[in-house]
Amino acid sequence: MLRQVTATLGSVSQISRPVKAKQSTGHGDARRERWRGHRQARRAEFVEAAVRAIGSCGAEVGMDDIAAEAGVSKPVLYRHFSDKSDLYLAVGEWGTNLLMERISPTLRQEGSARERIRRIIGTYLGVIEEYPELYRFVVRRNFADRPVQTDPVTTEKTVIANSLSRLLGEYMRSLELDSGGVEAWSHGLVGMVQASGDWWLDRHSMSRDDLTEYLTKIIWFAIDGVLRAGGIVIDPDEPLEIVPHLRVVEDDAD
Repeated sequence: MLRQVTATLGSVSQISRPVKAKQSTGHGDARRERWRGHRQARRAEFVEAAVRAIGSCGAEVGMDDIAAEAGVSKPVLYRHFSDKSDLYLAVGEWGTNLLMERISPTLRQEGSARERIRRIIGTYLGVIEEYPELYRFVVRRNFADRPVQTDPVTTEKTVIANSLSRLLGEYMRSLELDSGGVEAWSHGLVGMVQASGDWWLDRHSMSRDDLTEYLTKIIWFAIDGVLRAGGIVIDPDEPLEIVPHLRVVEDDAD
């Protein structure tokens, strides 16, 4: 019995002895990163499925339609999106990224003032014509089941307007004109094009090319008016890089 007691005490002392913490080998972090990457990839797949479902079912699409398009159940969808508004915002971000992928190259391409304006407007109208139900889905916000802090439409307009502001600001400064108003000006122009596109999608009373030409004229006349007020005339069909083609408007008082 003495041996049994001694053996038992020895076992207890071993159990009560503090255990040294294992040093992290980094395997846990790697697994977490892989899982995070997997969830992000699945989330992206579900967003693309939502875009397809919107295209086939319309802007009034439901979670059942999106789940069916993704080939999963609604509970699986909700594992990757906290609620419908979270999915709505993710779809809006997808649309904004698509639009900027299409528009950004037009901002960098060279050409005349009229060509550049026409390209930007034509690209924008082309995207909303290609994805009309997606546009309505994002703009109408019927899908969101709670107020959202980030408005995809406002974000989209701000991104485009800021890009346009930088472009216009560079030209105004190169012509030694006041560039202080280009930001407000750019937001106004973008808002006009967006409102015109909204009207056009519902009416389709003219072709996309015709609307593009009308908006191009309006915007060019606005730019031309600002330049003339600063004493500068530009041929809208001459490349903007050719500065010698500018001529100064003579003051009527001289």
